[in-house]
Amino acid sequence: MQLEESSDAKKDASFICGVVEGFYGRPWTLDQRKDLFVKLQEWGMNSYLYAPKDDYKHRAYWRELYSVEEAEHLTLLITAAKECNITFIYALSPGLDITYSSSKEMVILKRKLDQVAQFGCTAFALLFDDIEAEMTESDKEAFQSFAQAQVSVTNEVYEHLNQPKEFLFCPTQYCASRAVPDVPNSEYLNTVGSKLAPGIDVMWTGPKVISRLITPASIDELTEVLRRKPVIWDNLHANDYDQKRIFLGPYTGRPSALLAKLKGVLTNPNCEYGANFVAIHTVAQWSKCSIEHAHDENQSSDAVSAVSADIKLEQESRNGRSDDEDVSLPMLVYHSRLALKKSLQLWLPEFKRTKSMWGPISKPHVNNVPPVTFNATGQSGVPCCSSGSLEEGGTSPGSAPMPTADHSSAEDANELASDATLTPCLVDGTESAGSSSMVSLDRVAECLEPMETVESTSSASSQAKNLDVEDVDDHDVKESPVKEEMPSAPEHEEGDIVMESERKEEEEDYQLSVDDLCLLCDLFYLPFEHGPQGMQLLQEFNWLKLNAHLVASNPFQPTAASSPEVKEWHERAQKFDAMSHALNKLFTRLTYINNRELLYELYPYVWDMRGVVALLNSYVKWLSFNQGSKQGFLSGEQEPWVFRGGLAADLQRLLPLESVNDLFLYKSPETPTRQVYTIRPYLASDERNVYQLCHRLHIARTGANFCDMEKIFHSYPNLLGDIHFGAFVTLSPEFCFVVEDDNSVVGFVAAAANAKDLQRQIRVAWVPEMQTKYPELFHGHSTEKSNIPEALKDLATKLQRLHTNDLPDALLTYHPSQLKMWLSDTVIDHSVSKRLLTCAVAALRAHGSSGCHVYDVDVCSMEFYSRLGFVELKNVTHDQDVMYFGRIF
Repeated sequence: MQLEESSDAKKDASFICGVVEGFYGRPWTLDQRKDLFVKLQEWGMNSYLYAPKDDYKHRAYWRELYSVEEAEHLTLLITAAKECNITFIYALSPGLDITYSSSKEMVILKRKLDQVAQFGCTAFALLFDDIEAEMTESDKEAFQSFAQAQVSVTNEVYEHLNQPKEFLFCPTQYCASRAVPDVPNSEYLNTVGSKLAPGIDVMWTGPKVISRLITPASIDELTEVLRRKPVIWDNLHANDYDQKRIFLGPYTGRPSALLAKLKGVLTNPNCEYGANFVAIHTVAQWSKCSIEHAHDENQSSDAVSAVSADIKLEQESRNGRSDDEDVSLPMLVYHSRLALKKSLQLWLPEFKRTKSMWGPISKPHVNNVPPVTFNATGQSGVPCCSSGSLEEGGTSPGSAPMPTADHSSAEDANELASDATLTPCLVDGTESAGSSSMVSLDRVAECLEPMETVESTSSASSQAKNLDVEDVDDHDVKESPVKEEMPSAPEHEEGDIVMESERKEEEEDYQLSVDDLCLLCDLFYLPFEHGPQGMQLLQEFNWLKLNAHLVASNPFQPTAASSPEVKEWHERAQKFDAMSHALNKLFTRLTYINNRELLYELYPYVWDMRGVVALLNSYVKWLSFNQGSKQGFLSGEQEPWVFRGGLAADLQRLLPLESVNDLFLYKSPETPTRQVYTIRPYLASDERNVYQLCHRLHIARTGANFCDMEKIFHSYPNLLGDIHFGAFVTLSPEFCFVVEDDNSVVGFVAAAANAKDLQRQIRVAWVPEMQTKYPELFHGHSTEKSNIPEALKDLATKLQRLHTNDLPDALLTYHPSQLKMWLSDTVIDHSVSKRLLTCAVAALRAHGSSGCHVYDVDVCSMEFYSRLGFVELKNVTHDQDVMYFGRIF
C-alpha cells in the first residue's frame, strides 16, 4: 500500500522518516532488512539508520575494520536500500573509549567511515549516547568542555566526508531528563547548538528516554537551543529492556503539529522484526498527516470528523468490533485507533506468507542490558539509548473505551473445563495496597519510566523477587514424583508439537482475523498504556476479586431468585471466561499460520499472556464454585503499574499472592506447541478419573508388572484414591483442583486450609468409613493380615496411619495447611506443576493461610516438591519414619 503524501511532506522532501535499528539484542537478518526496505518504500518512508548495539564493530570495537565477509554483507544491505530509494545511514558509536584530542584516533575513525563509504554508503551518523561524561587529561587540555570535544570530532569527520547531505549527531544529553540542569540552561546543549556545523542534524528522544508525550512546546524550546530542527529517535516501541513485553500498539503521543517543527522521525522498534508492522506503518500514516484529531473548540470539518470517529470507535468498543462499519477520517487527520485498524488489515496477509523457521524459540533480547546510572554531574553512565532504567511512569488509560471480547455461547461460558491454562509469566504476586480500582494510574510515581521498577529503590529482598525468568532452566524439572515410564502411558502425539506440515489456514475456524489481531495488539499495546481489551481484562478480574464477598455466602444459583448483586457477579465471571476463550482462540489460530518466522517471534508472548489470563480464570471459577473468599484478600504494598512485565504482570499481581514468586519462573517451550492443560476446581464427577490416575501413578512408581498389579488391585479398585485423595475431596473439596489435557485428568492437587481440623475430621468421619470399606486392612495383627498380598501391606500401613499419627504443633505454627499433589509424566508442559500449586496456594491464601506442608514425603517425591519451593522440615518431629516438607506464603 502506497500511503498518500500530504502537501507539507511533498514540500519538504528532506524530512527524514524511517527506522533506526538501535536496540540491544540479536540484530535483524539480511532478509529481514531487505523486507524492511521494500515496506518503507511502499509506505512512503525514506530512511534506515544502521546502529545495532550487538554489531560490536559499531560500538565496542569501533576501531576495527570490517572483514571481507562483513563488508560483503554491508554492501548488499546498502545496495538493497538504494534499490528501494531508502537512504542507508551508517552510525558509529566511538564514545565509550575515544580520546578526542588524539590525531591517531581521528585517523582510525576516518578510516573506518571511509571503508563504509566504499561500500556505497553516503549518509552517516556519530552517536555519543549512553557514555560517561568524562574526558582524559589530554582531552581536558585540548578542549574546554565535553561538548566541545564531541563537536570538534564530529565537525572534522563531517568535513572529511565532504559534508554528506545527511549526517546525524546523537548527543550525550539526548533527552530533556538528561539535560543538566535543563534544556534551556544546558551548557552542553548550548555548545552543541552554537558549535556544531549547520548541516549536521541532532537526534533527540523527547522528554525522556522513552517518552509518553512529545509536545510542540518542548520541541520549540529545544530548537531554540540547538539552532536547528531536531530528528526524533523515538523509543516508543522499543522493548529491549523487558523480555516480557512487546509493543504492538499504534504510534501515539506525538501531535501532528510536530511535523512542521521536526527535521525527521526515526522509530527504534521491537527487537522482533516481524512484530513491528503496526509500529512502523502507523508512523508512516502519522508522517503523512497535517493535523491531529482533537476534542477542543476547533470546529473545522476535519476536527468534527475526528470527534465523530471517536464516538463511533467508543460504540464499537462497547458493542463489539464490526468490520462492516467504516469509521473513516479525512486523509490528513491522524487518529491512533483508526491508524491501528488500517495497519491490522494490511498486517493480516503477512501471517499467511510462507516463511520457514527451525530450531528452538529464542528471544532476541540480551540479559545484560545495562541499567542507567547517574554520576555526581547527573550524566548518564552506561548504554541505554533505547533501554535501561528510565524515569517516567505510564499514563492513565482508565478512561479508554472497553471493547467486549469475542464471546462464546452461554453454555460454553458456564463450562468449567472451558479454559486451558498456561504458566503465568512474571515474578511479583502482589496487589496494590488499598486499591479500590486497578484502572487508575494517578498514583504512579511520575519519576519512573516503563522499565524502571519500584525494586530499584526498595530493599534487597524486594529486588530479589524480580528475577529474570529467562534465566530459569526447567528442561530437567522433575514434574512428578512418578517419572518412571508408565506402561499404560500413551506417547505424545505429533499434534502436540506444531509441525510445518500442519496447516489449517484454509479452514475458517483456524484462520486469523482482524479481530484476533486487534486483541493481540490490545494485550501488548504500549509502554504507558494497555489496549482497551487489555484494560477490560484488568477491570473485570479486579472487580470480581474485590466483590468476591457477594458470593461468599451465596451458592451459585443462576435463577431469578438470586440477588441482583450475585447475578451481576456471575454474569461478569462468565464475561471474563468469554474473554479468556477469545485469547485461547487467538493462540490456537496463531499456531496454524504459515509464517513460521512470525510465529516464533510472537509465540512466547502470547503463550505467557494466555497462561496468566487462564490462571486468573481458574481462580474466578474457584471463587464461583466455592462461595468466594471467606476472609478477604491480603494486599501487597507495591504499585502494580510500575513493574516490569506489562499487562501480564499487572494481571498476575492481582492474585492474592506475595511470597511465591518462584512459581512464576519458567522457560516457555523451545518449540511451538498447541498442547495445553486445563486447571479447574474439582467436581464430584471427577472422582473416578482422579482415582484412576492415582492407580496408574502408583503402579508406575513401584515399577511392578502392570498386569500383575491390576490383578492385585482388582478387589481394591479405589484403595489408592481413598488413601491419597479421598479424605481431601470428601472433607475439604473447596481446595482441590484438577488438571486435564485434551483427553483426561492428568494431575490433581488436594489441600486443606486447617490441617489440624482435617486430621480431626478424618478420625471422626473418614476412618470409620474406611474401616467399614476395608475391614481386612485394619485388622493389624490378626492372621488375616498374613493373607494380604505383599504389595498391599505398605498401603494398609498408610491407611492405618490416618488415625494413629498426630501432627506436631511445631509443624502447624508456620505451616497450618496440608497439601498433596500428583502429576502424570505424560504432561509435557514443564510449568503445569507450578501453575497447579499456584491455584491451591491462591485459594489457601484467600482463606487466611500463610503456609502449607506435605505429609509423609517419600524418596520419589522429594525432588518434585523441592523444585516447587518446599523445604524439608527437620526439627518438627522426632519420628524418623515420617518426613515433612513445607513452604511459607
